[in-house]
Amino acid sequence: MMLRSLLTLAELSEAEVRGLIKASLAVKQSWEGLVREEPLRGRVVLLYFELPSTRTRLSFESAAVRLGAGPIYLRERDLQVSRGEPLSDTARVLSAMSDVVVARVRSHARLVELAEHSNVPVVNALTDMYHPTQALTDLMTMLEVKGRLRGLRVAYVGDGCNNVCHSLLIACSKVGADIRVASPPGYEPDPEVLEVALRCSRESGSEVRVLSDPAKAVRGADVVYTDVFVSMGREAERERRMRDFAGWQVNKSLVAQAKEDYIFMHCLPAHRGEEVASDVIDDEEHSVVWLQAANKMYVAAALLLAYCSPASLQKLSGGGASLK
Repeated sequence: MMLRSLLTLAELSEAEVRGLIKASLAVKQSWEGLVREEPLRGRVVLLYFELPSTRTRLSFESAAVRLGAGPIYLRERDLQVSRGEPLSDTARVLSAMSDVVVARVRSHARLVELAEHSNVPVVNALTDMYHPTQALTDLMTMLEVKGRLRGLRVAYVGDGCNNVCHSLLIACSKVGADIRVASPPGYEPDPEVLEVALRCSRESGSEVRVLSDPAKAVRGADVVYTDVFVSMGREAERERRMRDFAGWQVNKSLVAQAKEDYIFMHCLPAHRGEEVASDVIDDEEHSVVWLQAANKMYVAAALLLAYCSPASLQKLSGGGASLK
């Protein structure tokens, strides 16, 4: 598997996406042995973050430390880019002193610029358009809990035009999972992203649908997924968004439309009482959000191994994913 950087999942084939999921599960199963071996000893993982993060930052830092690498976390204000240095110049310096750059930036265009001028791979840790490591974690969790991806029915309810939904659309359509997105008018997925998902679905045989009725989307679903109504960077729109999303909460009445053994997923952070009711997210029988959050570390570890120690990853996953 040859990959320069991980900016979106659109550039990956179904086999490559499945290879990364397989690798992440293999890493989880062999975690104690990997920690003892420290296959990333001497490597430097640079985390450049322009936006706050809890799970994504912790997943990459924890994975790096436990596998022997040295993580360096830098905020935008820590660097000269905050004083006007071109991002292209910063990229050259960051990549000269690290083995991989994990970047969370405000706009996807900035991520593309960073990758274009970096001499080492760049991993997208979230932009305004995509969140591929989250989607990989979501698929890993679905496979771990449900035992399959192809033919699985995923229902996403809420803001369809955000980075999580965009990456989930591409991820599900790549691996043959059906996905229905239900959003209020004006909050549908970006048309270009939707076109990518539809093209992938034709290749994999999955179904992609955008609906305006949450009950219809959830009916018969194996997975019910939601995200906050007010995404990071959209705080000024909060009042309008809360009006527009009135009645769109994922609650017990809505999930009653899903399959009896459905699972509930949320990328977190969650705003209980807004996009999800407390008795749904805290339902120990159906909610897998804490497993989902913990799995981010294994996805991060698989990516770091793929870039920095491909032989170690190939040994674990039978040659499944080596990224260069």
